[in-house]
Amino acid sequence: MSKKKILYDGKAKTIFEGPTSDTVIQYFKDDATANNAEKHSIINGKGVLNNSISDYLMQKLNEIGIPTHYIKKLNMREQLVRKVEIIPVEFVVRNIAAGSIVKRLGLKEGSVFSRPLIEHYLKKDELGDPLINEDHILNFQWGTRDELEEMQEYGLRINDFLRGLFFGIGLKLVDFKIEFGRYYSEDGNSILLLADEISPDNCRLWDIKTNKKMDKDLFRQELGGLKEAYQEVANRLGILPEKKIYSSAKPEIVK
Repeated sequence: MSKKKILYDGKAKTIFEGPTSDTVIQYFKDDATANNAEKHSIINGKGVLNNSISDYLMQKLNEIGIPTHYIKKLNMREQLVRKVEIIPVEFVVRNIAAGSIVKRLGLKEGSVFSRPLIEHYLKKDELGDPLINEDHILNFQWGTRDELEEMQEYGLRINDFLRGLFFGIGLKLVDFKIEFGRYYSEDGNSILLLADEISPDNCRLWDIKTNKKMDKDLFRQELGGLKEAYQEVANRLGILPEKKIYSSAKPEIVK
């Protein structure tokens, strides 16, 4: 394997130097974390499944005109993506009450919202990714007004598309978290791109008939069966990878 320099080592992915100055390689790890990594485990094959699912969904989003950092899948654990400056704001789009909003607002889990609800969180693990509003984003210059409007528009378009896609395979899209980044062209202008990943790690998915959870809440709530649920999602999408690629071997690294 070729040597690769680590640019960033996150909870679920490692970012390596790419073949060109405007690209990076995104490596999907088997780590499962919750509560800002206070809860941690290794689930063999999870990274392979997330890579395959995110590869499929990013391609679909590109096809409907959502600009993403995705270029191509390199192997069962790696993607070649455009190098972006991540905007430190996580966008959460909610269709059904679940997760933190249930406790925060005293809602009943499973309550359906009359319209999609968008929330913003500061991407800062040491602060617990606090809930913020548009004024915070603008005042602290985490994003411009134009970027904020563009991100919200993309978020709603992504939600509409993914709800339909998942409904077609018998799943409810409860909510999802997305991140955006600035990609700088040769003339210095920035283009807003959807970054990170789209997978059961950052989407809540429930079976339409049974409401069985098919996402990382299985790990957060210690329900078990996370790998099997991710396999089922991949199977329903028609992209279940072969068992032989579940090895967690990493590329040779330059420190």
